[in-house]
Amino acid sequence: MAGMEHYRMSMDPAIQKLGNMTTNRHKFFRWTPRTARITFMYAVFVPVIFGIVAYKTDGKYDFRAKRKGDVIVEF
Repeated sequence: MAGMEHYRMSMDPAIQKLGNMTTNRHKFFRWTPRTARITFMYAVFVPVIFGIVAYKTDGKYDFRAKRKGDVIVEF
């Protein structure tokens, strides 16, 4: 078919390098103080904060059958 060569482009070396890096990231990972801190924040600190907020607000708000002007706070 005529005109089907328009989609061919040269591969960008930076995109190829990025794809290679993301594919092989697990091979080059090292525990450093920075990666340990980030892992701690996402694995421990963030869930603890969400848990505290959920525990403090458990049963405090009732959104069922409220009309305009009604308060949602139960106590």
